[in-house]
Amino acid sequence: MHADLLFTGGPVLTPEGRTATAVAVTGDRITAVGHDEVHDLAGPRTEVVDLAGRLLLPGFQDAHVHPVPAGLELTQCDLTGTRTADETVAAVRAYAAAHPEREWITGGGWSMEAFEGGTPTKELLDAVVPDRPVYLPNRDHHGAWVNSRALALAGITRDTPDPADGRIERDASGVPSGTLQEGAMQLVGRLTPPATNADRKAALLHAQRHLHALGITAWQDALVGDFLGMADPSEAYVAAARDGSLTARVVGALWWDRERGAEQIPELVEKRDALTHGRFRASTVKLMLDGVAETGTAALLDPYLDRCGCATANRGTSFIDRSQLPKYVAELDALGFQCHFHALGDRAVRDALDAVEAARAANGPSDTRPHLAHLQIVQPDDVPRFARLGATANIQPLWAAHEPQMDELTIPFLGPERAAWQYPFGALLRSGARLAAGSDWPVSSPDPLEGIHVAVNRVAPGADAAVFLPAERLALAEALTAYTAGSAYVNHLDDTGRVSEGALADLVVLDRDPFDGPTDALADTRVTLTYVGGARVYAAQQA
Repeated sequence: MHADLLFTGGPVLTPEGRTATAVAVTGDRITAVGHDEVHDLAGPRTEVVDLAGRLLLPGFQDAHVHPVPAGLELTQCDLTGTRTADETVAAVRAYAAAHPEREWITGGGWSMEAFEGGTPTKELLDAVVPDRPVYLPNRDHHGAWVNSRALALAGITRDTPDPADGRIERDASGVPSGTLQEGAMQLVGRLTPPATNADRKAALLHAQRHLHALGITAWQDALVGDFLGMADPSEAYVAAARDGSLTARVVGALWWDRERGAEQIPELVEKRDALTHGRFRASTVKLMLDGVAETGTAALLDPYLDRCGCATANRGTSFIDRSQLPKYVAELDALGFQCHFHALGDRAVRDALDAVEAARAANGPSDTRPHLAHLQIVQPDDVPRFARLGATANIQPLWAAHEPQMDELTIPFLGPERAAWQYPFGALLRSGARLAAGSDWPVSSPDPLEGIHVAVNRVAPGADAAVFLPAERLALAEALTAYTAGSAYVNHLDDTGRVSEGALADLVVLDRDPFDGPTDALADTRVTLTYVGGARVYAAQQA
């Protein structure tokens, strides 16, 4: 049989390295990998792609991403990229002026480092939007900025108690100051106008186009359900899977309601069965164990420090009952669910590993492939447990660099010893752990090549900064593997993530061979072609 698609004239990244220069695709599968002999499969209808020295590699897969909220934010007050308080306030003013019809000003993506202490005040918003409520989650979506109108509509006063899973920031006199942390976000978020199913599907398809343009052919949606006012993408995925507009391969992580216990497990089984269709599988459960270090809500084994370097009484927040977590995870594992943990602080990481260990003891070996995402602080004794337990380290490399949020809002409150335990990619890999990689978009850029740049350099693209914990750097091949075969493993997409005969033809062509250039230019690399199952889903204008 003649091939439908033939790539030739450039390096091909196979599991063994850059060991081929030609690849043939027939239907949705790779049918040959090699050199000149592959050309014999070309026929009169074969589409030939001249790589011209560019690298062909497996499609990237994002192991932790939120495309629907990201797509919605792109159509609302998008504060991504603003770096100072003045820039951020000006962007809100401009959006509000351009959209007088909007009952609420919603969107988000502001950076904590733009504001003193990471907590902007309501007065800044009141000055530019005094007459309409404003609700703007920050970049990591663990906090929200609101104005006085929004606080009034929610009935939040100095007498309103903090919810069990969150905090209302207050001024020196106890009056709410305009920032809501974690569960407190929902006090206002639940009042915002909900997105319609049509809005959510449009956001999904908009996000999918963007992700395909970055070479992403599959992903794991890290939150499928209702959480703090974020748009539940469930129906959007089902609709897109049914009508064929979902061209990516997607695993959905069903949200574990942290205010409930094991009684929700039968509902999760029902959702798995009801939502799985075509290229969308709802086969994972997302368990958010803690918050984030910048707000003091990441769960730590030892207390946070204050600005003077003295221990406080705060060890962060555990959102799920630590005594019950092993039982929940063992039951989910027995039912064939993959567990996807948000585990950012060292206590959360240990709790997740303990729960995986309990599941292994209760159920024996399984192929559920649990994974721990974020892993900002990992106590060194826990590093070798990943390999021993078969728990994948799901890394978000863009965060592993010196920048204001790290240097001003994190390191001083951890102290030098714990600060050196952050994002231990190299140590995990050397211990035998499997690495997968993701972006957490819209928390940070979804571009895998930017993430790979930081994983290899431990310096943000374009930054003039010191290398952040240089021993934790990855080699380029290791970082690429995390974004391809590693994430494919997490997603149970075993016939993807590699260029080899019989694998699905989920492929990407870059605009160069990054192995031939300096590592400090990795982020300049661009995707020119993206294929899913042999079908082209993206082509750059000059491809």
